[in-house]
Amino acid sequence: MESALTVAALLVLAAGSARYWRHHGHATAAAARRSGVPVLSWTDSYGDGTPDFLRLADPADRAAFRRWFTLIAEYQAIRPRTEVPAEITDCASLLRYAYREALKSHNAGWFEDTGIQVAALPGDIRVWQYPHTPLGANLFRVRPGPFVPADATDGAFAQFADAKTLVERNAYFLSRDVRTAEPGDLLFYRQFGQTSPWHSMIVVQVGPQARVVYDTGPDQGHAGELRRVALADLLDHPEPQWRPLPGNPNFLGVYRWNILRGSE
Repeated sequence: MESALTVAALLVLAAGSARYWRHHGHATAAAARRSGVPVLSWTDSYGDGTPDFLRLADPADRAAFRRWFTLIAEYQAIRPRTEVPAEITDCASLLRYAYREALKSHNAGWFEDTGIQVAALPGDIRVWQYPHTPLGANLFRVRPGPFVPADATDGAFAQFADAKTLVERNAYFLSRDVRTAEPGDLLFYRQFGQTSPWHSMIVVQVGPQARVVYDTGPDQGHAGELRRVALADLLDHPEPQWRPLPGNPNFLGVYRWNILRGSE
């Protein structure tokens, strides 16, 4: 019986099957502990809707994610627009693309598929790689509330999330002081009166050469533009509502992905 339970535990961990876990979790967890197999933690330490097994607890994994996320996002802003993936049409789709691709295995096939070129390879995330996550391909939290095991299979996570959902369900507020941002953090805005009021930017570098990358999104039937802008220029933007300053009511602040939570 014990050997059978151990095999079951391995299958559960490999497949990330929340449904199986809910029905057989206690027995498989006990068997896994006896065999030395790590057990997924179906908890949500911060009550933000992200399960702890998705968080990048290893500092090396967090650093790898930040490097890939910023590299991938910035590359889209410097390549010819005709080479940018067709799915990137606004600020939210840029976030989703860079986030998903940062979590993949970056092998020769990945470079061929994406057309991305890098001078030096950041290390890959080791704890798990997309789409082989405990939640499969559904990376983004789309339902409010803290995580419970049933969320893994009942539609609480999806492959798509708009800018509002990304900021409210998948990232957390860090500060209204842009100087606290690290590479890979996000700047969010809410521009009242616009058809699509939620906007995001990616901080790709900090320090003297600090800069951000974002997609303007379509406007009056015209395709949006990918922009790579120095933070100093953004702070002095001719339209005050785009300045990332505490006194700007349109600037929501600096946000950080939930999977990085605990890295402050």
